[in-house]
Amino acid sequence: IMKSKDIQKLVLSKYQNGDGPSKIFRDIKGAIGFRTINRWCKMIRETGSIQLARSPGRPRLIRTTGTIQKVKSRLKCKKRVSSRKLASELDISRRSVQRILQNDLGLRAYKKIIEPFLTDTQKANRIKFANWIRNNFRKEETLKFLFSDEKYFDLNGMYNSQNDRIWAVNRAQANKKGGIKQKQSHPQKVMVWLGACSKGVTPLVIFANGTVDHERYIKEFLPIAKKYGDKAFGNQWTFQQDNAPAHKDDLTQEWCKNNMPNFIDRPHWPANSPDLNPLDYSI
Repeated sequence: IMKSKDIQKLVLSKYQNGDGPSKIFRDIKGAIGFRTINRWCKMIRETGSIQLARSPGRPRLIRTTGTIQKVKSRLKCKKRVSSRKLASELDISRRSVQRILQNDLGLRAYKKIIEPFLTDTQKANRIKFANWIRNNFRKEETLKFLFSDEKYFDLNGMYNSQNDRIWAVNRAQANKKGGIKQKQSHPQKVMVWLGACSKGVTPLVIFANGTVDHERYIKEFLPIAKKYGDKAFGNQWTFQQDNAPAHKDDLTQEWCKNNMPNFIDRPHWPANSPDLNPLDYSI
């Protein structure tokens, strides 16, 4: 373990050689906190050296080098752990754990990103699709893609209990203040169709009754897509749809071929690719 004076000399040398606080923090592997390095770098800019007449503030009782090292070692284990569980294991407060993670180790919590599971065949088809796009469309032409998709919405709606809290003395009081979210087993639902492109979004098409087969899709959805695309881009644009049954039907493909200026046909759009459509991963 390096002594404080040695660390100061190392930080001074690296900063004078042009390294920034972030790089210095990574290079010394968390020997001191990121905030401390920032403070020292500011001191170097102002005075040309690191002069600590005395340790700023009271001595650390919880966030010691040993505790920081224990947290760092625990994070290297394959089994993931929450800040609450870390606090319980180390017998310190959760807030102290959070300070160690954020201030001393320079870490931030990130949520997992959900993406489709792709087979080797699907991956190969994606590469084939990407090459087809690159070889057949100029960059400015990709801005004239009209993406489309349908989605069911029900009366239960989207609900995230993590972000909806009731402050109360106890559970009973919380329940009285609206702390119960009722959910129907079979809520009424409607299908909504939308198109999106670089110019904006199409009008919503709300489809309340029955299912969408190729006949209703051709009659009620595609004309709206064509009208919007023609208005936004003239006669030079490309229509996108996924490979849902109503979309890949022969009659649907024929209608698009005869009425759209251009469209991504059934053989080219790769299966299991919602993340390629902004309506799925963004809007």
